[in-house]
Parts: sequence; structure tokens; C-alpha cells
Amino acid sequence: MSFDAVAPWYRTLETIAFGNALQRARTACLDEISSPRRALIVGEGNGRFLRELLRAHPDTQVDCIDASERMLQLAQRSVGDSTNRVTFLRHDITSWSPTPAGRYDLIVTHFFLDCFSDGELAQVISKLSQAGTADAAWLVADFRIPAQAFARARARMWLAMMYCFFRRVAGIDARNLVDPSPFLRAEGFSLMQQHLSRHGMLKSELWRRV
Repeated sequence: MSFDAVAPWYRTLETIAFGNALQRARTACLDEISSPRRALIVGEGNGRFLRELLRAHPDTQVDCIDASERMLQLAQRSVGDSTNRVTFLRHDITSWSPTPAGRYDLIVTHFFLDCFSDGELAQVISKLSQAGTADAAWLVADFRIPAQAFARARARMWLAMMYCFFRRVAGIDARNLVDPSPFLRAEGFSLMQQHLSRHGMLKSELWRRV
């Protein structure tokens, strides 16, 4: 899985489809976390959330992992003079191992967990959980299926088109949206805050290990 092919056009495509809604979802819980010492961001993309995290928490050191070299380059340009606070790592998360374990007090997976089937998702969340401290916070922004009939049908239509597109251009394996909540709870995380937008199709969540 790599977003190299779509990286130069990703922000344009996102804006055409959703305006600024995805970025608002990424940052919705940012003011609700205490300043982390070390943060792990996985699948950051072009760096828009990373820039806001560094601005909001000037003492935080970040490891930013992405399988796309082009996305990492865009993220590096996005943060400008703050690059000394970020280590950019090119890894496929399925082959990455946290060393040492328990290093990060903040984990961030925005619009990333939706790329995996349920079997893969359980493994990814378990691996990322091992990288977190005993009281780690986890920020998740992603799509969801609303309960209301019209909104549910609309969300399913959008998601079907997006999965078809990203299977072709990025090589993701997932064909439908899997709720990561049961896997997060299995790793000891509890949902502390949730914001919904776009008629319930977008969610922003703060989880914490307690």
C-alpha cells in the first residue's frame, strides 16, 4: 500500500470531495489532549495535521511514519523550520515494529485505519498499542456509517466510490469500512470524546488507555 501516485493531487481531491471537513475532523480533538512528550503519527499524508500538532504543542517530539515517500516529502515541506522536532520514517506499518515498546504517549491515526480489512486492522492496532505508554492517548479521525437512513445511504455511496478508487491507485486491500472501536477497547483504550460531522459520516475521537 502506497499513496505515492496520488500524493501530488491528494489535497486537491480532498478539497473537491469534502472541502475542509477532513482537516477539521483531524484537529477537532487537538485541544483536548495534554502536551505529549513523544507522538507517533501513522499515515499522516501531506502534513497538515502534523503542522497543527507542532504549533499547538511546541515541546512535542514526533515520529511520522508513512509508506509513501512522496507524502513524507510533502509533510516535511509542510512543517518548515520545525523539521528538527520530527523524524520522518518510510515504513509499511504491517512490517514495522516499535522499538522500544511503550515509547509514545500520543498515537495518531487519521484516515488511516480505514485502509485495512478487519483481520489486518486487529494486527495493526495491536502493534501500535504496544508502542504506546501505559496512559497513552490515541487520536482517530475517520469515516463512519451513520444510523439515519438517508445519511447511511449517502455515506455508503461515497465509501464505495472511495474504496474502489484507492484500491486502484494506492493498492489498499480493504473493500469496506471496519469499525476499529472493538480492537481499541481490546487493547485497553476507552473512548473519552467524540465529535461527529457531515451528517455523522465523519468522526473525531479521543481514546485513552486507562
